[in-house]
Amino acid sequence: MQLPNLNAARLRTNAAVDYVYLNSENNSPFTNQKYFLKTYGCQMNVHDSEEIAAHLSSLGYTKTEDLKEADIVILNTCAIRENAHDKVFGFLGRCKHLKKEKPNLIIGLCGCMAQEENVVSEIRAHHPYVDLVFGTHNIHELPQLILEKQKEQAINVYSYEGKVFENIPYNRDSQIKAWVNIQYGCDKFCTYCIVPYTRGKQRSRKSQDILKEVEDLKDAGYQEVTLLGQNVNAYGKDLEGEMSFADLLEAVSKTGIPRIRFVTSHPWDFTDAMIETIAKYPNIMPYIHLPLQSGSSRILKLMGRRYTKEEYLHLYQTIKEKVPNVAITTDIIVGFPNETAEDFEETLDVVNTCQFDGAYTFIYSPREGTPAAKMLDAIDLPTKEERLQRLNTLINHYSKIANTKYVGKTVKVLVEGPSEKGKDKLFGYTETMKLVNFPGSQDLIGEIIDVEITAAKSFSLDGEVVKDAITNH
Repeated sequence: MQLPNLNAARLRTNAAVDYVYLNSENNSPFTNQKYFLKTYGCQMNVHDSEEIAAHLSSLGYTKTEDLKEADIVILNTCAIRENAHDKVFGFLGRCKHLKKEKPNLIIGLCGCMAQEENVVSEIRAHHPYVDLVFGTHNIHELPQLILEKQKEQAINVYSYEGKVFENIPYNRDSQIKAWVNIQYGCDKFCTYCIVPYTRGKQRSRKSQDILKEVEDLKDAGYQEVTLLGQNVNAYGKDLEGEMSFADLLEAVSKTGIPRIRFVTSHPWDFTDAMIETIAKYPNIMPYIHLPLQSGSSRILKLMGRRYTKEEYLHLYQTIKEKVPNVAITTDIIVGFPNETAEDFEETLDVVNTCQFDGAYTFIYSPREGTPAAKMLDAIDLPTKEERLQRLNTLINHYSKIANTKYVGKTVKVLVEGPSEKGKDKLFGYTETMKLVNFPGSQDLIGEIIDVEITAAKSFSLDGEVVKDAITNH
């Protein structure tokens, strides 16, 4: 295959080392070809897929939602839970059958699973039909991998430790709200977590680059940005002379972009200065995701979380007292090795005390290579499932109570698009991250409007647009 003419665009790193990504001219051999991109896992993976989509578009590919139409299939994977692993290999089986019908189909696997040594070995040994394997550090090299693809399997999962790439292209999924990476990787090494091994140690972007990206998004008409990282409130600790996360939040607020969110926070790094900044600036949304993981101090120590139950509760109460109308959600793991019935009751006690607006709950899933995977797990699956059911019942109870408090109130909603709840309905989110469905005209999409809440459900709200109450920003 003859390669197209290429424009080289430089990606500069914190270490002042240059790398190149490839941007094709109109004579790309992939013009009129289609890509299918499937994403598993967290917000970081979703944002990574926006970069992958931009690279594929730069080569001339167009997107398809129909797997059978695809000329290239990319699976952007997650390594957090075992069921994600099973889903990926199940989907790869479908791709294998499709490749028998379309021998020139390119199949690629990337993301956190691609950084796991055992997964790479499995791909090499049992899945030769997979053409490309690239890691979380190597997304910018995707065009080069495709252009230089040989008959043999191409595996590119080496790490650029300590380096951050700038000027990354994105095909953003929305023209209303955007993800903005402020850091990559994590230094916490919680005993159950694979992230430091798949995404590497913490690497913060320089604040001027972050602020430039936010300014550009604001100028392009975006209404909301979410500052994204594995542990956003540890931002800047790896860069000498860089501002703290509280200072970064303030600087982003002063750009004037209408809405600012951030995920995910670690309680150990949550400072009083952060709380004061969130409370001070109205365009920093009063919504905080604050992972608990367990309500037992004993289990938290085994998890390597660096805080106790009492310290978490103190932080929670401080946020509630200082940030008006704040909504707090959390993550909780059930059935961690050595979790006793008493430990689980401690978790329920924290949920009863905090009455979270919502929670992501999981049965513990051991990940190979983590310290927790070596711990003796004497809890049977039925016990874990029973605990999860009890926990979810309690979480849903408090979520419904929190939502019911909105009935009769008028709230500001960023309208994102047509709702799945009805032909003439729209959906959007409140400042506190509550999903609202309401009747409305399509020309409201992208606006921040006033909506009166008429009904509450466990996971969403219903509302009516307040007449002539569109807020222009």
